[in-house]
Formats: sequence, structure tokens, C-alpha cells
Amino acid sequence: MPRLILFSLLVVLLDQASKSWIVGHLREHQVIEVWPVFNLTLAYNEGAAFSFLAGAGGWQQWLFIGLGGVISLGILVWLWRLGPGQRLEGWALSLILGGALGNLIDRVSAGRVVDFLQWHWNGHYFPSFNLADSAITLGVILLLLDGLRGRPNTTD
Repeated sequence: MPRLILFSLLVVLLDQASKSWIVGHLREHQVIEVWPVFNLTLAYNEGAAFSFLAGAGGWQQWLFIGLGGVISLGILVWLWRLGPGQRLEGWALSLILGGALGNLIDRVSAGRVVDFLQWHWNGHYFPSFNLADSAITLGVILLLLDGLRGRPNTTD
């Protein structure tokens, strides 16, 4: 468990460091082409995924802060209760926890989340995201794979 918590903290540190660098080096909506299909661009998101509720007038920030806090606590409890054979589940949860905390820090400190990774193709742009979002996505994928893998029945 301590190793998983340290990994979550590493995710938070990488997320916050990358956001700090972007905010310090780019103007809002400035685009730096990295590859023909990938840009760095500073964008702020006051909503949730895909800017859900971004223009809701401010009350949504308290909702997202509350949800982020409750979900983070729930993941900590889940991590605490994992058995020794549940390693993939533990790493998945630690990625999700680190990502949730990274975005929660943004919401508490600035009322919005810093996004800067942008994929696009043929004039179509995927909504910008950040390392915390990537960690959450990877963690969820690993949880799904772990669930599909199944566990042997140990109750017989």
C-alpha cells in the first residue's frame, strides 16, 4: 500500500509540474505543434470531462471539488482493503487517485483545470486534456482489464 500511495503522489507531482511549466511558457490558446496530429496548447476547463457544465455559473466547482474529494477518499479505502494478489487493481487505483488529486488541486487552487494536450486529425480536434486525465483513463482501462481477467474462486 505505501508503494501505491507513493506512486499516486508521483502522478500528482508530474501532473502539477507539467501544468506549471505550460502555464509559465504558453499564453491561453497558444498552439505549439509537436507532431502533425498533436499540439501543446494552454486551455482552462471550468467543467468536467469535455467541459461538461463549464458555463454553469460557478456552482459546479463546488460539486466537482466535493465529488473529487469523496472519490479520492473512496479510492484510498479501496486501496487499503486490497489483498496481496490484487496488484494490477492496486496500480490502476493509484493511477486514478493520482489523477483525481491532480485535477482536484487545480480546482481548489484556481477554480479550473489546466489542460494542454491536444490530438487532432483532418481539422477535427479531440478536447484538450492533461496528465491527470491520462492517468485516470489508463487506470480505468487497467481496472477493466483486471475485471475481465477475473479471479479464481477462493470460497470453496
